[in-house]
Amino acid sequence: MKSLVAAFSLSFVMLCAQPAISATEEDPWEGFNRAMFSFNDGLDSVFLKPVAEGYKAITPTPVQKGVSNVFSNLGEIGNFSNNLLQGKWDATASSFFRFVINSTAGWFGIFDVASELGLKRYEEDFGQTLGYWGVGSGPYLVLPFLGPSTVRDTGGLAVDYSNYDVTDDVGLNHDERWAMRGLDVVETRARLLAVEGLVFGDRYSFVRDVYLQTRINDVYDGQPPQSANDTGAGDSWGDDSWGDDDWDDEEF
Repeated sequence: MKSLVAAFSLSFVMLCAQPAISATEEDPWEGFNRAMFSFNDGLDSVFLKPVAEGYKAITPTPVQKGVSNVFSNLGEIGNFSNNLLQGKWDATASSFFRFVINSTAGWFGIFDVASELGLKRYEEDFGQTLGYWGVGSGPYLVLPFLGPSTVRDTGGLAVDYSNYDVTDDVGLNHDERWAMRGLDVVETRARLLAVEGLVFGDRYSFVRDVYLQTRINDVYDGQPPQSANDTGAGDSWGDDSWGDDDWDDEEF
C-alpha cells in the first residue's frame, strides 16, 4: 500500500504523459488479478476505508504527522540495507544517520529532525534491489490484502518482512506488535483518501498502470532508460509462456 501512496501522489502526471502499458505482456493473469482486485476493493469499502476516515476525522493533524513520521523512521532500516546492497553509499549513509538522528533527537521518530538538517530520504525495498541488479519484474500480480505487485516484488516482500525489526528491542508483546502494524495500515490508508479523486476510467487498469510505471521509476531512481518504458523490454521474465496459465480463465 505504501507503494500506492507514492504512485498516486508522484506519478499521476508521468502516467498520463507516457504510452499505456500493454495488458497482454505485462498482465497475462488479468482474470485472476481482477478477481483479487475486486476482493480487496470490497474489503476496503466495508472495513478499511471507513476506519481510515474515522481515524482522520478524530485524530489531530499533528498526531497524524507524528504517527506517519514514526513509521517512516522505522522504514529507514530497510532503506539502509537495500541501499547498501545496491552500493549506493551516499544513500546508505543518509538512511543510517536519518534513523539515528530521528530515533534520538526526534523522540523515536515522532519529529523528522533529519530532514530539517538536510538529510534526504532514499526509499528502497528488496524488489527495487533485485531490479537494480537486473532481475526483471515479471508479470503483474494483485495479492490478496496487500494489493498491486509483480512476481519480482512479491519475492522481495518476503525479504523485506524478514528484515531487522527495531520493535524487537523495545519489548512489545505479540498483541502490541499487531496493533502497531494495524495502525500503520490505517495511517497509510488515511493518506490515500486525499488522492482518490485522481482515479478515472477503469479503476483496475488505472491502478495497475500507475503501479508499474512507478516501480520502473523507482528502480532507476527517477531516470529510467527509454527501453524500460517499452512493453516487456529488457525484462528477463517477459516471455509469452507466462500467459499460458489457467489463472486467466473467464470463470474469474
